[in-house]
Amino acid sequence: MIKDPVLNAITFLMVPFIILFALYIQFHGDYAPGGGFQAGIITASGIILYSMLFGTFTTLKAIPYSVIKLTNMLGILIYGGTGIATVLLGQSFLSYNVLLAHNVAGQKLGIFLVELGVALTVCSSMLIVYISFARRKK
Repeated sequence: MIKDPVLNAITFLMVPFIILFALYIQFHGDYAPGGGFQAGIITASGIILYSMLFGTFTTLKAIPYSVIKLTNMLGILIYGGTGIATVLLGQSFLSYNVLLAHNVAGQKLGIFLVELGVALTVCSSMLIVYISFARRKK
């Protein structure tokens, strides 16, 4: 935990904007470069920045470790579930056009779901790695 009031105040103000930027990258990943992986890394970096300044204990009070692990499993389930749903609908794995009646809408939904699953998995995986190292005894 760093006890610099200026650095703490700036970090406290910047983390919401970092998360907001990650959401922008996530939701515009269909139309521009970016998507789930980048959004997950940006979100994790904002949370890690908060954790570096305010301490891992404070961060884990805000986001319990069990929630981080659940998010990791949920992201994998969303990604895999999207692919399995397309197989159950009679197409090959991750053939998004069968998800909705209109092919283009199905493509957009499928891409969004896969990118969401990737974002959740990447963010939670990075947090698990960081917390594992931060908790180690020195």
